[in-house]
Amino acid sequence: MFDWNDLRYFLAVARTGSTIAAAKALGWSQSTVQRRLARLERQLGCKLVERHPTGYRLTALGEDLRRYAEHVEEAVAVFERHLAASDKRLTGTVRVTCPEGLVDPLLTPLVDAFQVRYPGLRVDLIVTERFLDLSKGEAEIAVRGGEPRDPVLIGRKIADNPWAVYASRSYIERHGQPERPEDINHHAIIDFSGDIANLLLAKWLRSVAPQATIAARSNSVIGLLMAAKSGVGLTILPVRLGDPAEELVRVIDPLPELMSKVYLLVHPDLRHTPRVSAFFDFVIAEIAAFRPILLGKTRQKG
Repeated sequence: MFDWNDLRYFLAVARTGSTIAAAKALGWSQSTVQRRLARLERQLGCKLVERHPTGYRLTALGEDLRRYAEHVEEAVAVFERHLAASDKRLTGTVRVTCPEGLVDPLLTPLVDAFQVRYPGLRVDLIVTERFLDLSKGEAEIAVRGGEPRDPVLIGRKIADNPWAVYASRSYIERHGQPERPEDINHHAIIDFSGDIANLLLAKWLRSVAPQATIAARSNSVIGLLMAAKSGVGLTILPVRLGDPAEELVRVIDPLPELMSKVYLLVHPDLRHTPRVSAFFDFVIAEIAAFRPILLGKTRQKG
């Protein structure tokens, strides 16, 4: 009999095509992924993956078994969600995931206030630009910018988060200041990469400046901010981060295309679990006091 947990390693390699990427996704070392995958193959008595110069590919049998492994994964996730939902105690931990740029202005004061109200509960903030899978139990609640991608999740819009185009004063002195979005095409830009590369904001920047020189890339909003301060190029930032930065100038004010909505999301199986519901309802009740933080100073460009 094989260890069902080893199916997680098989699926991670199947989805990423790499033991390095699988290890990163699972939070384990590459050697652990390779060892657990080899053990699974040994216990099953068959090859599931083959090594190629560009990574790992599933064998024909591996492709056939993958769907059954995914059924097991989903069944375990449902089991865990219903087990969590059966806990009626107002104690324990609530895991909340959010992107880096929303921690200090929004989540930190909310969490502090929540834990004063509910001393028996602890909030674990999982700060990442990656969209954790709530259906698989990677977190219970998500605070996310942009339209929800997972149709299974339910939630509420809690705030608007306007973005604008910024450049450092030193960059403008050297290269001038764009007046219209289409002018960005003649400048150097700092592009989005990694887990934030597919945000609508990132797509907008690339659409208005398809021929712009890419001077730098960043996989986090804080990285975009720091790169803009260094003077290498233009980028778009939330006004709550860009406006207070004395080194930066807002060169193009927020446009309708640069308005990101912030959502509070939860899996429906967990919505009425007391500890999860307590945090969800607290945020909905208290968020009005924190919305102005996301609007920044609302200064004009120039």
